[in-house]
Amino acid sequence: MTATQPSLRVAFGGIHVECSTYNPVLIRAQDFQVMRGAEMLDSPYFGFLGDYDATFLPLVHARAVPGGPIARATYDALKQEFLDGLRALGPVDGLYLAMHGAMFVEGMEDAEGDWITAARDVVGDGCIVTASYDLHGNVTQRILDALDLFSTYRTAPHIDVEETMRRSVAMLMRALATGERPSLVWAPVPVLLPGERTSTVDEPARGLYARLPGMDALPGVWDASLQVGYVWADEPRSTAAVIMTGTDVGILTEAAASLAQAYWDAREAFVFGCEVGTIADCVTRARLSETGPAVIADSGDNPTGGGVGDRADVLRDLVAQDCQGVIVAAITDALAVEIAFAAGEGARVTLNIGGTLDPASMPVALDVEILRLHVGPASKGREAVVVHRGLTIVLAERRRPYHDIADFRRLGLNPLTAAIVVVKSGYLSPDLAPIANPSLMALSEGVVNQDVERLVRLRTTTRTFPFERDFSFVPQVLPTTRRGD
Repeated sequence: MTATQPSLRVAFGGIHVECSTYNPVLIRAQDFQVMRGAEMLDSPYFGFLGDYDATFLPLVHARAVPGGPIARATYDALKQEFLDGLRALGPVDGLYLAMHGAMFVEGMEDAEGDWITAARDVVGDGCIVTASYDLHGNVTQRILDALDLFSTYRTAPHIDVEETMRRSVAMLMRALATGERPSLVWAPVPVLLPGERTSTVDEPARGLYARLPGMDALPGVWDASLQVGYVWADEPRSTAAVIMTGTDVGILTEAAASLAQAYWDAREAFVFGCEVGTIADCVTRARLSETGPAVIADSGDNPTGGGVGDRADVLRDLVAQDCQGVIVAAITDALAVEIAFAAGEGARVTLNIGGTLDPASMPVALDVEILRLHVGPASKGREAVVVHRGLTIVLAERRRPYHDIADFRRLGLNPLTAAIVVVKSGYLSPDLAPIANPSLMALSEGVVNQDVERLVRLRTTTRTFPFERDFSFVPQVLPTTRRGD
């Protein structure tokens, strides 16, 4: 990356993770993929920074598969490394934070607020700070008071990650070039729904998010953001919200109130965008389908939503219904993988599959043939492909999604020729959705169960739909302490 305007020094880094407070499995240091220094500059993730005229100074960026809370020692070490690197840079003109927004740390609420305010304390009030978020993140007054600029994904499934990061950085470069100091305003909306009911592929989310580019074009508006929020975190900040960035506070306020009201008005219209049912219903529907592959999403145990990933409930029903031509990808079970590797390819063993991480998860005992063993990078771990009658089952040493066709082909599997494909997912990824015929979402048990109304919410401090329904709402637009000129 060539610096073309060395007078502008912009630091960048962050932490990107989604944490379910209902997940009993802590995220620890070994679960993070961490980039540092030149590795960040050369990565595809941050490669777009080369398009901007500044010297970009890498710090550290940590990313993990969603899961449970982050172990406090792990968080403290990552945060300290980030802040030490930031201090060592000396004065910087700008700071770009690539975040997710749904981080939860042992013994801490509003973890992004802790990280971002600590960064602000280091760089001081004169530095322009911008952040990009996942739309399933949560914001607070504390977070927005520490930022100058904010932008969030506008698609779910997320196909605009780089586009959002570019918006965030482009606003930073604009502020540095013009000397303008934008304002942030925000309007919390007391609605908290799962991503599977708010996909931007379906209405009403599709129409709501389609309004954002037009709002960006309003005079004095730099960015319009709409947060769905993260429902599987029991903490006070969990809510939907509208966040507006720009220089005309009046227009920002009016636009935020309008969008917040529209989101509230649509609250009853959010529905699942595919056929849903119990596990037994979905397995029966898939088994009897005359088209294929039928793709079943095991939604309650979805790792990319914060699920554990070790539940064998769908597998149990597939066995009970004697389904054939099935690929299950994957069940997290390090012990079963260890046994498979010890036995070797071609061996026949009895495995207790699943139930090794979540105390509420029960294993399934199966006689299997070990078809294939695969050793991946340390961050992804080993995998074993085993066969039980007409079922091909992928066992993963580490929690991870199987949402791309390449994940299957890497293991010698072809989901397009299967009768039934089972993945631990909510809405299907852009890679799997086009091949699903039909697409079925199993409303399965797990720590990211779609029946969110049953969630135990001990830390919710405001009335929120759908947990409560008999209340009214009038948008309140809140300013932040960082005001534009």
